[in-house]
Amino acid sequence: MSKPKGPGLAVLPVAKSDGTAGAQVLQPSGWPAPKGYANGMAADGRIVVTGGVIGWDHQEVLATGFVAQVRQTLSNIAAILSEADARPEHLVRLTWYVVDMDEYLVNLKELGAVYREIFGVHYPAMALVQVVRLVEKEARVEIEATAVVPR
Repeated sequence: MSKPKGPGLAVLPVAKSDGTAGAQVLQPSGWPAPKGYANGMAADGRIVVTGGVIGWDHQEVLATGFVAQVRQTLSNIAAILSEADARPEHLVRLTWYVVDMDEYLVNLKELGAVYREIFGVHYPAMALVQVVRLVEKEARVEIEATAVVPR
């Protein structure tokens, strides 16, 4: 048997509300702990995915302002997850598309508070990408979500 190459990997269980292990956070040993996201996740169960979700309400009216659109987008994702009997703690990946990276960065503190209000302190693997524009011209953010519901 050969030794694995590279740094070791810490696999940290994420507690589910019923106290059993669900998704696992993948954290290579020696790496600094990320703030507000995970480097990787592992999970076994039923996969639930969303399309690109934006910050409009059920009447397709966009919230005004970046933080308000993020709040509505995260609320929309929570509602979609609920349709599949999934919860925010089942999230394993979020991909954020923003039209202005500086707008995201200047609002980090407020975004963190909004995120925790809706999703709690569960931080899945995340990516953040700046794009030229989104399909809905007035949209400032679009987020895709992947969740794994334990069997």
